[in-house]
Amino acid sequence: MLSLSRQSRWWIGAAAVLVAVLALACAFLPRGLPLTACSDIITALLMFSTLLAFALNASSAGGRTRWFWILQAAGWALWLSDQGVWIAYDLVLRVPMSPMHPADILLFMAEVPMLAGILLRPHLQPNERSTRLGTLDFLLLLVWWIYLYIFFIISWQYIHPSRPAYDFNYDWLFGAESLVLISVSFVLLRQGSGRWKRFYAGYLTVVILNALAFYLLNYAIEIDTYFTGSWYDIPYAASFVAFSAVALSGRGLASSSQPSKDDTYAASMATLAMMAVLSLPVMAIIALFDQGIPAEVRHFRILVTLATMFAMAFLTYLKQHRLNHELKLSNTILEEASLTDPLTGVRNRRYFSLSIGADVSQALRSHADDPQTRTGDLIFYLIDADNFKEVNDYYGHEAGDLVLREMTRRISSSIRHSDVLVRWGGEEFLIISRYTDRRDAETLASRVLAAVASAPFQLSTGESIHRTCSIGWASFPWMLCDPNAIHYEDVLSIADRALSVAKRAGKNRAVGLAPGSGPIPLQQTGRVPVERYSVDASTIMGPA
Repeated sequence: MLSLSRQSRWWIGAAAVLVAVLALACAFLPRGLPLTACSDIITALLMFSTLLAFALNASSAGGRTRWFWILQAAGWALWLSDQGVWIAYDLVLRVPMSPMHPADILLFMAEVPMLAGILLRPHLQPNERSTRLGTLDFLLLLVWWIYLYIFFIISWQYIHPSRPAYDFNYDWLFGAESLVLISVSFVLLRQGSGRWKRFYAGYLTVVILNALAFYLLNYAIEIDTYFTGSWYDIPYAASFVAFSAVALSGRGLASSSQPSKDDTYAASMATLAMMAVLSLPVMAIIALFDQGIPAEVRHFRILVTLATMFAMAFLTYLKQHRLNHELKLSNTILEEASLTDPLTGVRNRRYFSLSIGADVSQALRSHADDPQTRTGDLIFYLIDADNFKEVNDYYGHEAGDLVLREMTRRISSSIRHSDVLVRWGGEEFLIISRYTDRRDAETLASRVLAAVASAPFQLSTGESIHRTCSIGWASFPWMLCDPNAIHYEDVLSIADRALSVAKRAGKNRAVGLAPGSGPIPLQQTGRVPVERYSVDASTIMGPA
């Protein structure tokens, strides 16, 4: 049952009165100009009523639903244009309209935007990718449909005029078009729910009624029993009232707020589009070897098929280009995801493994070019959240994740754009400071310590907790006099040993180790939060 507002019911009531006036005119007026004018004008008014109903829906809708209403209105604009040609012949020129008139294409094409609107599946919110590719698939199918009209109808309309062949081809092709519209509407009826399901039910019903009324009228035209104002016009005009009612019942409909994740529909459209492309060589072969048609029709069909093949090949190229772009973008997204820690959003150890080789090579080249350079160092800072297990134990892992994300943000704000922050594992982070001077290593360490401890961490429960971190760092190359003597992995181990020193010395501090001969002061108790020690690398290569 269609749900109509009071204003809409008045609208449909007025349209129904026009149909009643038409029925009275058909019953009591003799065949002539008054009857013709009554039938043509009332039919045009009812078409305009439907066009206006769909257009008003578009003005108050948005997104894909708005395009659905616009395309429906566009179909009715074409239908009304065809009616305008009838009025021009009946009331202005006052001569019979040719049975193979060029305006017939307006009637044929009227269902194309209507079908396009239905194919949008306006009850669903599409994902962006399916929208882009679906548009190209639709264009392929549209070109193919226009090609069929030219192939089967234009050839008998202009190349070798033949009314029987023209009528036969027009009827079955228009029938196929109507059948597709009915089939797609039925599919959407099964998919829809709520108001959309009721709308699709009404839409499907009126499409069937309109198709039956049109074929009844068109059959009368073909057997030369139709005249404007005959009783065939009554069911035809009544179907327009039904269309207006359905359009008005859809006012306020909106797409689902969630994007559709079902790619079956998009895949079906793509399959149909490719079948249309592959059908062209078959059509060319049929035209070439069909000896039952005149030679000029055969040649015309072959030329039209070749031209269409070029047009569809171009659209297929555009689609393939788009697919390649989508594939490249997807690969980039997947690669980025594989190099990023999902919790904190910073780089992960896989990224470190893939990029460290280039960083090490750059540092070695810098020192090879100028052995005394101090701005080509690579400094590794290992950072560990102090007493982080307490957060998980007392507040839960959700709170722990929140603290880690906020700690990541604070550390990120303390480093340069050229530096890289890596989640090394658990509550441990690694900063790779590029193109830096090892003499200034304490500066970055101080900034990180201050940023982490500067303010309490706010939990989702409203509580706040204070957290600190410990830092250990070491520079690569380890020995300036022989940059290749110590591998970067060994320097990482030195930074890890420095972190152990910071932890044992009371935490919330940073310790850096540099080449020298002094011992590692594991029991350091000084209150200076940032410390540097000179050690011999050979003494710290073993376990802490």
